[in-house]
Amino acid sequence: METVVSGIRPTGNLHLGNYFGALRNFLTMQNEHNCYFFIADYHSLTTHPTPGDLHGNVRQILVEYLAAGLDPEKATLYIQSDVPEVAELYLFLNMNAYIGELERCTSFKDKIRQQPENVNAGLLTYPTLMAADILIHRATKVPVGKDQEQHLEMTRTFGNRFNRLYNVDYFPEPQAFNFGNELVKIPGLNGSGKMGKSEGEGNAIYFADEPEAIRKKVMKAVTDSGPTEPNQARPDAIQNIFQLLKVVSAPETYNFFDEMYNTCQIRYGDMKKQLAVDMIAFTEPMRERIKAISADEAYVSKVARLGKEKAQENASKTIREVREIIGFKRF
Repeated sequence: METVVSGIRPTGNLHLGNYFGALRNFLTMQNEHNCYFFIADYHSLTTHPTPGDLHGNVRQILVEYLAAGLDPEKATLYIQSDVPEVAELYLFLNMNAYIGELERCTSFKDKIRQQPENVNAGLLTYPTLMAADILIHRATKVPVGKDQEQHLEMTRTFGNRFNRLYNVDYFPEPQAFNFGNELVKIPGLNGSGKMGKSEGEGNAIYFADEPEAIRKKVMKAVTDSGPTEPNQARPDAIQNIFQLLKVVSAPETYNFFDEMYNTCQIRYGDMKKQLAVDMIAFTEPMRERIKAISADEAYVSKVARLGKEKAQENASKTIREVREIIGFKRF
């Protein structure tokens, strides 16, 4: 059985893109592997060092992923900052991470362009913190997107360097758990390529959105003046709406509007009204589960405590062994 580690940033609500992306695979993985899913509140400080409500954000993400089906009895679902061993391993790895290799990291270069007023040490050492998250559980598989592949390679570098420096075979080489074509890409509402908070306001449909908010977002979706020739190719923005329709609507609904477009009879207003109705119906069960779990404070607290205990049991063993390998001994 593989040990799998994956992080979830507490900087945005669960949206359709998340659900049809990695999350659906997480739900399968928790039944087949030894999984550690953590809410990366330490990581979030690299870009949001003074969050308005960090605790509230973490709690909301915990609630929403529970509502989506992550099972704390099957997987270890925990909050990163609840496991201080992660920070200790982060420190040890930083001692053997070189400034040049950290500065060459693509994500670091991107971030200093995006936030030149906040180029902090956390940004520079982000790869070592990510490595600590993975190596603390001696993971063998890590679900990663294209933007994280370099970080995973650096994790292997840091783990192998530790093994070489101390002449041990302790940390395994974690490999990418790449879902490839199994991932369903959900487009955004504003004509961009993907759904997500980073793509702009109103681009994503969140499961916690109330019906009226969903309706407003959908009705503002980008369209054009309509087709002028039968069966003409659809612009990206129009194709986005059709893709969303295919995900949440009945096949006959999709086929109807597809025919209307191909015969130049499409009325985008009618299409978006139907999409809004179907989107609201599709998200309703999840929205109700989110509300129910959020109202159960005892259950949310129990899940957080259980995750902390399970994660810390494994992490403390790793830190104890790492300390022994390095040479730390009690007097």
